[in-house]
Parts: sequence; C-alpha cells; structure tokens
Amino acid sequence: MLKLADRTSRAVPSAIMQVAEKAKALKAAGRDIISFSIGVPNFLPGQHVYDAAAAALKTDSGQYGSNRGPDALLDSYLQHLNRNGITGYERKNVVTGMGAKFVLFNAMYAFLNEGDEAIIPTPYWTSYVDIANILGAKITLLTCGLEQHYKLTPAQLDAAIGPDTKLFIFNNPSNPTGMVYTKAEVQALAEVLKRKPNCWILSDDIYNQMVFDNVGWNHLAVLAPELRDRILILDSVSKTYGMPGWRMGFMVGPESVAKALVALNSNHLTSAPEVVNAAATAALSGPQDIPAQKCAEFAIKRDEVMAAFSKVPGITCPRPQGAFYAFPDISFAFGKYHGQVLIDNDVAFCNQLLESKGLACVPGVAFGEPKSLRISYTCKPAELTEGLRRFVEFCQELTPSPQES
Repeated sequence: MLKLADRTSRAVPSAIMQVAEKAKALKAAGRDIISFSIGVPNFLPGQHVYDAAAAALKTDSGQYGSNRGPDALLDSYLQHLNRNGITGYERKNVVTGMGAKFVLFNAMYAFLNEGDEAIIPTPYWTSYVDIANILGAKITLLTCGLEQHYKLTPAQLDAAIGPDTKLFIFNNPSNPTGMVYTKAEVQALAEVLKRKPNCWILSDDIYNQMVFDNVGWNHLAVLAPELRDRILILDSVSKTYGMPGWRMGFMVGPESVAKALVALNSNHLTSAPEVVNAAATAALSGPQDIPAQKCAEFAIKRDEVMAAFSKVPGITCPRPQGAFYAFPDISFAFGKYHGQVLIDNDVAFCNQLLESKGLACVPGVAFGEPKSLRISYTCKPAELTEGLRRFVEFCQELTPSPQES
C-alpha cells in the first residue's frame, strides 16, 4: 500500500482555525454567533494601500519577481525597523514570504534537524509547536503560569538551555496572553542568552505596534546587540495594518540565514505577487495613523474585557498590555454544571459556551495551558459588548450540581 511521508502524520489542523470554522458553519446555518476566536485585527488598511495595489495591477509586468522581495519593499520594512529603534540591518538581512507563518516555517525548517531541541515558553502560539512537530524536533515547553503572569523568567530559561538546544522562540507582545515584557525583563533574558552561544533566537514581533498603557516595547536586538548574529526577527503586515489576507511576512537576521531562506523561497514560493508587494510597501512607508488609532481602540476594548471579568467571581486574568487578546484562567468553573452539562475542562467550557450562548472562544489547551481560554477582542464594539454579556451570563449560570432544563 502506498504511504505518505511520516511527517504528514505529524501535521494537524490549526486548533484556532477549527474553532473559527465551526463558528462560521453555525452562523451559516442561521445561529446567532459572536466569535472571539480567530486572531484577525478586523480593520482595513488606508486608501493609499489600495491605490498602490491598483497601480501595480495597471503596470503588471507579468514576470517572476525577486526570491527575496523587491528593493522598495525591503527598504520600507527597514524603515519600519528604524522607527522601532532597530537599526543596522540592510537589504541583505531581509527576506519576505507569503505571511509570517510561511516565513516562520521556512526559518524553523532551516534551523531544525529531526531531533533538534526547540525551547518554547508556554502558553504559546499554536503554530510554534505544530511546525516543530512536523519537522520532528524535540520540543521543550517552559510553563509560564498564571502566578508569573504568563511570562518566562531568566531562571527558567537558564535552566532549560543546554548544549544541545538549537532554537529558543520568544514572542513579545504575546499571543495568546497579550502580556508585554518590560525593559528589565527583556534585559534579564538577554543576559542569560549571552551565556548560551549555541542557541538560535527567533523573536516573533508580530504585535510590536500594539502596546498599551505607555509601557513601551523593548527588543533583544537593541538591548543586547551582541546577540544579533543569532537573532531572527519575524514580522508581517497582517496585524499592524489590518492586512492578514494579503499574506506578506518578513524575516530579518544574519545575512547567512536570510540567504538560506531566499534559497528556500526559490524552491517553493519563487516570489510574492507584485500587487501584494506594492500594497505592503505602501502600508509600511505610508501614513501610520491607522495603526496608532487602532492600538488606542484596542486598549479601550481591553478595558471593557477586564471590566467584564471583574463581574465573575473566581476568574483570574493578568491585565494584558499588548496584542488584542485576553487569556483568563477559567479553572473556577471546572467541576460545575451548566444546565446538565458538566464543565470538567477548558474544551467543555468552550463547547458549551458556543452551544448555549453562541459565543466562540479558543480553549487554552490549544496554547498549552488547559486551565484557560483565549479571547480575541477585535470584533465590532456592539458585538464585543454583547459577547461579553453572554460570557458573564454563562459563568453566572454555572452551578455545583446539574440543573433541570
């Protein structure tokens, strides 16, 4: 019997997309569904982005593009880095791809042989573990629990990185928790990494423009320049500019790594479409007012989410200061009933929440933390308010024993 390659059996569908697709199907069937599931910013880029895309269509060359990305796009991304205080990189250090997940896969493919160790703080974005599993890597999860506000400590990192560790993934601001590391916290992690010269560092900066409360955003490459020959920066236009469907991602790092990823592109992607390159260039180099405005709006929505949580005795959630997620601990509900349905874990909680209230959230087990769930609060204001009302109502209806329906 013909068989597929072993690695295909290790590939699993995205848990986030599964929830989103279920919510979409229920809505299509006529159910009143509000989705707090998928991590899309739910706003559109400025008109200048569409104008650039339209112009690119009118002047379409009909030719293959650069495996690395066109110079104008590379320069606009370097300009974006400079605005964030990350300087000293050149075109030779940058490579593009069809979305950050595509670039992430390429980078992990380039770094990890089967059996190589990848260290991933938990809670984690699902694709880190999914991709590492596909590649047959050895995954070491560092549990960063509620008591430490879901943040990795220097002691944990120091104890975990050994001589055989190949890759450490650092996500700041965090998906799924929305937590942001302070300058002192980033500096402390950098001090550990300086002592671990055999470990690559993948810095996922996707949410770098979504930081609230004037806490600032700090980067390993800035605070510890001596690490730059081992740091890979991952970014995209998806979250910052409201362009997830345009699929444009970036990797910045040592020239040798960028060159390797360009070679990989030449074997599968070839190049992104000209229209996507033009739109992304316009987003990065044009007015930055919409990202700033949306960041302010997300902070207000974050406050509404936290206010809703305060109405539920037993729920605990560190105050997120970035991205657009909240990650409450819902273990207070375990062992209780909603009607006659026992809520014995996060999956049961989310399933019953969707079934009874039409509210879709992603269970925390998808992110390696089964006592929690993730709320993405980017929906329209009225939907957010109504969704939170349903969430609070659901929690208030939980009882110690089954109730007759």
